[in-house]
Amino acid sequence: MQGQNQQQAYDRGITIFSPDGRLYQVEYAREAVKRGTASIGIRTEDGVVLAVDKRIRSPLMERDSVEKIHKADDHIGIASAGHVADARQLIDFARRRAQVNELRYGEPIAVETLTKEVTDYIQQYTQVGGARPFGVALIIAGIADGEPKLYETDPSGTPYEWKALAVGADRGDIRDYLEEHYEEGMDLDTGVELALSALASVNDDSLSPEGLGLATISVDDQQFHEHDLSEREAYLDGFGLLASEQEEAEEADDSDETDEE
Repeated sequence: MQGQNQQQAYDRGITIFSPDGRLYQVEYAREAVKRGTASIGIRTEDGVVLAVDKRIRSPLMERDSVEKIHKADDHIGIASAGHVADARQLIDFARRRAQVNELRYGEPIAVETLTKEVTDYIQQYTQVGGARPFGVALIIAGIADGEPKLYETDPSGTPYEWKALAVGADRGDIRDYLEEHYEEGMDLDTGVELALSALASVNDDSLSPEGLGLATISVDDQQFHEHDLSEREAYLDGFGLLASEQEEAEEADDSDETDEE
């Protein structure tokens, strides 16, 4: 009983380390990320790809109101998994930092610089009493000096650079799929196919364009482009991943029991 009471004491404050050096509130924030629907990032030679699962709670909800992919700057996009409200706060912060950099230095902010500014902001909330960590992980993708870049932010405030990654639900299964199928030297369309196939691998090998978010940033124009419904449907149809009407109905039934985060 005494050991249980001690663990509860470490749970109460973000500023208190447990005897084995753990911050329980940060670990709980990571669990909140795992409850969110999956987001995937792929880096290719020609650009970067962001793909997200936009499962919703009710068929009465407007799917376009569920935002998991965001434009941070002309050359940078962000995908999230976890608490949507926390993601919005961090994305607003990222957009402000990008604007400040443009006004101060007259040039677009580097992807790595923006990522580290966001993670520095996140890390502050692991040291301040009376606050809680952000229950969200971000995938920050963009082009810097003609080179595609892909980063992840962790609730602890640690940045990681990746060739391909997934955050949110089924992260382990999707990562295994990416490790098996990722290849160096892929072009952008192949990266899109890999991202959608990885997402489909944990969704009965099919996807509906309405329940999907997709964005790309090409090295050629260095412009964030979020693909509309017709473009998403064309990709799914071309890759043989388009769900049938029966599968879409079953997905809608399943989403009634799923909280979108």
